[in-house]
Amino acid sequence: MKMKHFRSVAVVLAFSGVNAPALADWTGKGELGASFASGNSENESVTAALELRNTLDQWTHTVGFAGNYASSNSDTTAERWEFRGQSDYKFTERAYAFGAGRYENDEFSAFEYQASLAAGLGYRLIDEERTKLWVQGGPGYRFADRRGPCLDAVVPEDVPDCNRRGPGESEDSVIFRGDVGFEHQLTETTKIVDRFLVEAGSDNTYLQNDLGLEVTISGALGLRVGYQVRHNTDVVPGTDKTDTLTTVGLLYETK
Repeated sequence: MKMKHFRSVAVVLAFSGVNAPALADWTGKGELGASFASGNSENESVTAALELRNTLDQWTHTVGFAGNYASSNSDTTAERWEFRGQSDYKFTERAYAFGAGRYENDEFSAFEYQASLAAGLGYRLIDEERTKLWVQGGPGYRFADRRGPCLDAVVPEDVPDCNRRGPGESEDSVIFRGDVGFEHQLTETTKIVDRFLVEAGSDNTYLQNDLGLEVTISGALGLRVGYQVRHNTDVVPGTDKTDTLTTVGLLYETK
């Protein structure tokens, strides 16, 4: 990861207020999934996610990490890392102001990296014990480095095997960031969760939806099945606009 990428991550984490409360006061949720195969073909896949949260008086701080790595016959086929952070200030029982940051590095996307900072207002439309629904939105700023065109490609089908790319370009633009979150406790042990994110700007609009089913096995240990969709509206020719990821992993949650 380049030094400027480290700076982007540092900005995201600082913006989230992660250093404010002591780490011992935070609750967390972690997920880990992996698969390995050998024989006629060798492949491995690892997914991991971590989210930490702290609530102190009217403030709530959240930081998160997600990663995905896969290889087949010693060739890397997926490598993506994401860091995010958000701080909320509640001024009524349902309304709050927020500041949020996000950074992603995906070796197989149309961008070297994408990072954003945003601030705005949020409202909890439903805030019951079994069901929660919230929306938030506001202006922000996006930083990104776009990958250059594939110099080896003759037709779009050749692009995935490309090893030489032309120069890319940087993109900085004002965006609107919007989030919608939903949780519903189906049974005492089963919960469905969904989160939708949009970052809309003049250069590109990024959409991401994370749908998950969480089942408690015993105490803090559970199982999570997830389906993620990511979409960029403006990519280089021959690059897919939409990526999907299905995960199954063990879940550990402290409350």
